[in-house]
Amino acid sequence: MLSLKDLKSRIASVKSTRKITSAMKMVAGSKLRRAQENVEAARPYAERMARMLESLVQKLVITDTTPRLLAGTGSDQTILLLVVTSDRGLCGAFNGSIVRETRRQIRKLESEGKTVKLFCIGRRGRDALRRDQSAKIVNAVDDVIRKKLSFADANQIATRLIGLFEGGEFDLCHVVFNRFQSAMTQIVTVHQLVPFAVDQTELPPDMGPQAVCAFEPEEEQILKTLLPRALAVAIFGCLLESAAGEQGARMTAMDNATRNAGDMIDNLTLTYNRSRQAFITKELIEIISGAEAV
Repeated sequence: MLSLKDLKSRIASVKSTRKITSAMKMVAGSKLRRAQENVEAARPYAERMARMLESLVQKLVITDTTPRLLAGTGSDQTILLLVVTSDRGLCGAFNGSIVRETRRQIRKLESEGKTVKLFCIGRRGRDALRRDQSAKIVNAVDDVIRKKLSFADANQIATRLIGLFEGGEFDLCHVVFNRFQSAMTQIVTVHQLVPFAVDQTELPPDMGPQAVCAFEPEEEQILKTLLPRALAVAIFGCLLESAAGEQGARMTAMDNATRNAGDMIDNLTLTYNRSRQAFITKELIEIISGAEAV
């Protein structure tokens, strides 16, 4: 059984921890508001970019001169997984869910006879996957989401991906990230980045006559410039979603930790008061017994 001094020391320690978790919750909450605003501002741009690509590709015939980012390599044997996690912990199951989904994707693809490679964004995912998948990691980037995100960071990652793709390192690229839904909910999402999975379905007949657009220069020349930027925009959107999800997960985790610390303080205080009362009662009994013996 713990002594009164040990119980008092433990209560003070838990109170200090509660102050830290409460402060981290407030910091994560303030960062979440900014991150959520960034996500909501970026989503319409990314959707408009996707619609622009769809309009360009709608009547484009895939030929040998079509950009490889759209046409692909003609094979799906080697698949690169772009894994987006955080650089810091204390955010609940945010990173663990991404790592589990990545391992599940690896098992699934390898069972189909595919070759899997990993491109890790974030220190937590890289460190976790390095334990059992180190041979598959071909590239890694740290401290991208931890600092203030900018489009230049996403553009650098897109440039690396394009270099690997043009070098024949992979045929398909899928990104695994947490899509932000709310402070308490992040949805693990797997989305194809390279080649672009553009919806080429025909418009329904009841849509009526559509405007005829003339492109200058030709569609393929526009795509050569537009596709790398669209890739950077897609990656930037994934980073923003992950950054907002991280702050939401951290705020929720720190809120739970603060509540658990409060419950622990109440239990320890109750135990301390009981032990103190028992100690006082024991001393009184000893004093009364000694007085009666005299």
